[in-house]
Amino acid sequence: MLGSCARKPGLNGRDHNHYGFTCWLAGGGVRGGYTHGATDEFGFRAVEQPVHVHDLHATMLHLLGMNHEQLTYRYAGRDFRLTDVHGRVVRELLG
Repeated sequence: MLGSCARKPGLNGRDHNHYGFTCWLAGGGVRGGYTHGATDEFGFRAVEQPVHVHDLHATMLHLLGMNHEQLTYRYAGRDFRLTDVHGRVVRELLG
């Protein structure tokens, strides 16, 4: 049965890393030896300095020399961005 292992009713899947995950960044202007944020004791939820996925994308695009606010593509007559209308560069991650 799908969702039988999920901690929250109605969620499908095995329920890992819905609200907290780890991402390693190295080189290219990233601050070396820096740990940003923390999860709870189960690794289930971000509890310190959470970074939204739009912020992570904005930061990675910045490290690649691109302005996430100018990187747009047109679909169905509308301009879209990878970071939607959100996203900020997480300066604490930069070296």
